[in-house]
Amino acid sequence: MRRLGPWAAIGPASEQDAPQAGLPAPGAGQAPRRSGLRERKKARTRAAIRQHALRLIREQGYAATTVDQIADAAEVSPSTFFRYFPTKEDVVLRDDVDLFAFEAFEAQPPGLGPIAAMRAAIAMAFSQLPASELEQLRETTALTMSVPELRARALDEFIGAVQIIAEAIAKRTGHDPGEFTVRNFAGALVGVMLSASLALADDPSADFATVADAALAHLEAGLPL
Repeated sequence: MRRLGPWAAIGPASEQDAPQAGLPAPGAGQAPRRSGLRERKKARTRAAIRQHALRLIREQGYAATTVDQIADAAEVSPSTFFRYFPTKEDVVLRDDVDLFAFEAFEAQPPGLGPIAAMRAAIAMAFSQLPASELEQLRETTALTMSVPELRARALDEFIGAVQIIAEAIAKRTGHDPGEFTVRNFAGALVGVMLSASLALADDPSADFATVADAALAHLEAGLPL
């Protein structure tokens, strides 16, 4: 799914981006698993493309790495690459964390406020990630903040995230997503996430979930100085 931040901004995912399993809703047990052969094969292909892309970028730099090189290393055609990642930037910016967080956000109790629900969703999403995926997330976050093309694209994604998050908040609160207050609220959420991204760029060893939660807790408290 399209990356809207270094963790998960709330937004729907397309079929081809779906991981093999959802997240457990509180008190409801494990969410239904996507375990079909076709889905598993697509997930493996997508992961292989991304792994080879990151390896090549690690070895020779982002600018020097081409889509043809990535496709060749992953033993797929360039057209197959573009079916999974519409642009070269997307191979760095897209991951499954967004989908996990969206499902977790949707699963939170209806009476929970939007910030509290997002804090719980992020904690739940990160609890599902194995160490290898967390390490990959560190790598892609560092790339996003250090490569000008990726940083510019990520900023575009943050702008688009305002509307996506506004729709998720409106659904939870019963408001219209086009209301100024809803969009303003969504913009504040995106703003603290962007700030947290910068904090992670300064300290790549920091824990993602902890930094994200601290940013949201500060917003929830009214941004005291």
